[in-house]
Amino acid sequence: MRPAGRGGFAALDNCVHCGFCLQACPTFLATGDEADGPRGRIALMRALEQGELTSEDPGLRYHLDRCLGCRGCEPVCPSGVGYGAGLEAARQRLTDRRAPPLLARLALVAMTSSALSGIVYATARAVRASGVPGALAGWGRLRFAMGMLAATKADGRSEADGRAGGQAVPGSVRPPDRPTAVSLFRGCIMEGLFAHVHDATIRTLGVNGCTVEEVPGQVCCGALHAHAGWHAAAQTLARTNVVAFGTGEEPIVVNSAGCGAQLRAYGTLLEDEPAASRFAARVRDVTEILAERGPVAGAALRLRVAYDAPCHLLHAQRVAEPPFAVLRAVPGLDVRPTADSAQCCGAAGLYGLLQPELSRAVLAPKLAQLLEDPPDVLTSGNPGCVMQLGAGLRAARARVQVCHPVEVLDVSYAAAGFYR
Repeated sequence: MRPAGRGGFAALDNCVHCGFCLQACPTFLATGDEADGPRGRIALMRALEQGELTSEDPGLRYHLDRCLGCRGCEPVCPSGVGYGAGLEAARQRLTDRRAPPLLARLALVAMTSSALSGIVYATARAVRASGVPGALAGWGRLRFAMGMLAATKADGRSEADGRAGGQAVPGSVRPPDRPTAVSLFRGCIMEGLFAHVHDATIRTLGVNGCTVEEVPGQVCCGALHAHAGWHAAAQTLARTNVVAFGTGEEPIVVNSAGCGAQLRAYGTLLEDEPAASRFAARVRDVTEILAERGPVAGAALRLRVAYDAPCHLLHAQRVAEPPFAVLRAVPGLDVRPTADSAQCCGAAGLYGLLQPELSRAVLAPKLAQLLEDPPDVLTSGNPGCVMQLGAGLRAARARVQVCHPVEVLDVSYAAAGFYR
């Protein structure tokens, strides 16, 4: 008999061990180990809940730690198992008994703490500007990390052509009878290393008749904390964001798939707080807003562009078509999904830092497919994916630009003269 108040463990109840999930699991495909697949991990999680295994069991921790949390198993499950909810419940229980590894704790503080992250990101930007990360990019733990940092740099074209004042030209935007006010979620990694994507987001939304409002007092979304099992810390951050964004009804626009998935889960994370559910209902990916608005067509760009779907946009938020609608607004593009777009790239938040070998093993087949027929530009709507894919391509010495889909639209709009 299972105890009451089971939280996310209840989401695992529908599992009938059919095995449909196995071929959708990147770690199972990489290792061939049943315990590194959803079916095996669900058995471990059920054993943890029922007390058949303790939180100190090394095998339990080993295989749960090796899960990417990509949730690629959920869309293919015929029984509707909520694997992601169960995984976070299990990790929370493990973390309650023993703190995450020191490296994970240090990384969380460095990247998400308001007191320290500003210094960390400023230092990272300075190192990035030196050109050293790009020169050192390669395989091996340090060199791959350098490649990831190099991949955060904006392409020079989008900086030069798109920035020019950062505003839409009067007359280039949607008619005034379709105004839309939106609030921008800036996050921590996006603000620290991908501010150019925020700029492109604001400009392209402006061309499509949206007024972007800045929201003071917002903080990290808490996704990295939730994935690590730090449930209380994730709740604290969620409450701060719910208060910061207030009780309005305007959409909350997000351009990071990981952040968007976490923000949309606030109603579950703070299940007894109605304001959290109202907040979650307002969250929209930037490509969803742009697709709803048209979007306005820009100038032609003769490029071959591939799109690789971030797991937390495709599997967690079930947003599939809008990124293609954004790219199709650029005449001349040859747009296609990557051959294995629905498979995880191996980024998964802190995963590459904590599980470097398996992270690269998950990346390997995706990278091999890309290298067979490299596009001019590879797009993905999540910072970790851009960094992982960019580092892999740099290590392979492939000259492929990696960026957010909105950046491609931004370059097209700049070329069309939509910015003053």
